[in-house]
Amino acid sequence: MPRVSDFHATAFVTGASSGLGRAFAEMLLADEVRVWGTSRDPGRLALLGAGPHFTPVALDLAAPAAAEAAFAQAAAEAGGAFDLVVNNAGYGRFGGFAEVASADWQAQIEAMLGTTLRLAHAAYGGMRARNRGCLVNVSSLAAEFPLPFLSGYNVAKAGLSALSESLIFESRGTAVNILDFRPGDYRTAFNQAMQTSIPPAGSPAARAWRILEANLQAAPPPERAAADLRRALLGRRRGIVRSGSFFQARLAPLFARLVPTAVLRSILARYFGGP
Repeated sequence: MPRVSDFHATAFVTGASSGLGRAFAEMLLADEVRVWGTSRDPGRLALLGAGPHFTPVALDLAAPAAAEAAFAQAAAEAGGAFDLVVNNAGYGRFGGFAEVASADWQAQIEAMLGTTLRLAHAAYGGMRARNRGCLVNVSSLAAEFPLPFLSGYNVAKAGLSALSESLIFESRGTAVNILDFRPGDYRTAFNQAMQTSIPPAGSPAARAWRILEANLQAAPPPERAAADLRRALLGRRRGIVRSGSFFQARLAPLFARLVPTAVLRSILARYFGGP
């Protein structure tokens, strides 16, 4: 039976201490890939093991120069460049665009998009030099269906998808694969870790938050996203890979292509409790 290690001996996974990132790291380790996994607190990576196949890395997207240096050191340990890089780390900031300080939105975009772009630049450069490898940018279905009261998250994920699309074009004719991996809702602690203040009862924000919470509780486990990524890697896929429930990852994108934008906006507004 084929394994990811048949194609990628080494991997770098950001945000590996929980949620999708941890599921990705566990999947790769099970396929005998040597994984360097990151967290702001490396102590949270202990459950992934201390054996020769896993190396914890301290990395904070809010410190771009230090993050790039940490990646360079890990790449040197891996032999100069990684076969597989999964840019997964990120966070949510819930609140009305006008109510949240612009500096908070700016900080989120600089961390999730700016620092991730720096990591992608370093990773892609190493892959192009060797003419092999796979860069996975974990975007979100929010790039297609922006989530209410998550402006910074939506912008960062849409920008990451745009970066992937640029690199898909630039990597044509090479042996470097680019994956724009777009997960929908998964049953993780995303909402619990989100930076948010309690919205006023009965407000549009409170109604939207209630829907977001319900969606996460009913969502599939993160191992399903890891299985989707594994299939994409084994199939040498490139381009967009959507992952999630059948409705979110299959029906909703198809429906969005068939109906006018104004109708889609109206449906989404009603779904999230709007008038």
